[in-house]
Amino acid sequence: MKAVADSGVVVDEAPARGTFPRAAQLELGRRVALRMGFDFEAGRLDAAAHPFCSAFDPGDVRLTWRSTESDFRPALFGIMHEAGHGLYEQGLPAAWSRTPLGHAASLGVHESQSRLWENLVGRGRPFWTWALPHLHELFPAQRGVTVEQLWPALHTVTPSLIRTEADQTTYNLHVVARYELERALFAGELGVRDLPAAWDDAYLDLLGLRAPSVADGVLQDIHWSMGAFGYFPTYALGNLINAQLWDAARAALPGLEQGFAGGDFAPLLGWLRDKVHRHARRLGARELIAQATGRPLSADAFLAHVRTTAEEVYGVRA
Repeated sequence: MKAVADSGVVVDEAPARGTFPRAAQLELGRRVALRMGFDFEAGRLDAAAHPFCSAFDPGDVRLTWRSTESDFRPALFGIMHEAGHGLYEQGLPAAWSRTPLGHAASLGVHESQSRLWENLVGRGRPFWTWALPHLHELFPAQRGVTVEQLWPALHTVTPSLIRTEADQTTYNLHVVARYELERALFAGELGVRDLPAAWDDAYLDLLGLRAPSVADGVLQDIHWSMGAFGYFPTYALGNLINAQLWDAARAALPGLEQGFAGGDFAPLLGWLRDKVHRHARRLGARELIAQATGRPLSADAFLAHVRTTAEEVYGVRA
């Protein structure tokens, strides 16, 4: 993040901005989720204030989304993220439903599925070779936008206040802030009444930003309100896992990304079904990852990915 800031390079985000009617954004998101393999006969997509996936059974998986009229990225990538969760839920063995085995291996593994589709598939050039004609059709004002113009706008490195809309490079810093605050709370080193100020200090230190209100600061997430302490690190683990799975899938499936350019995502979904989904909770997360990728989990694949992207977009090496 510092290397990018020091570079002085500013990415032109105009190709991703404009006027994007909500109904057309929903149609684009549904087309993408359907092509990813999400079964709308066994699930649905509805509007909500916060995107999430809620599954009651592999045959009943519900996704939500939200939109920003001036920018198509939050809605599309939010839908792809939740559809990634939904594909995992729909891929769990139906015979194990409502048993202790019939669940995801872990929250980190679950998050790896959503982040893989959102970031490593959805922000790639091959995906946009297929998706761009749909963008042009639904948003005629964008018809002059090319893949090469759009791609940098999907890989910005920009410190921001809202975790769910953070880019790949800065996202984990949002998790670090929450994790350190949780540790301080449970160690008795920080009182609840002091949490808003501590939050502001953490964001200033890690991201160089201060929230204008608690709504954009300490109250932006629902996790602590509902008692889900210790949850946030699973998002960072998911980022590490998805990068390692991605490298393994590309090695195992030659021509994978060329297929994306033609709208063929079935080989990737099939690989994930075989390596991740079908095992449900029969394997623990560590064993599952090692078995699927051939090595224990590490940060190497994730760091290589964000460094390579930063070099290509901003011309910097970190």
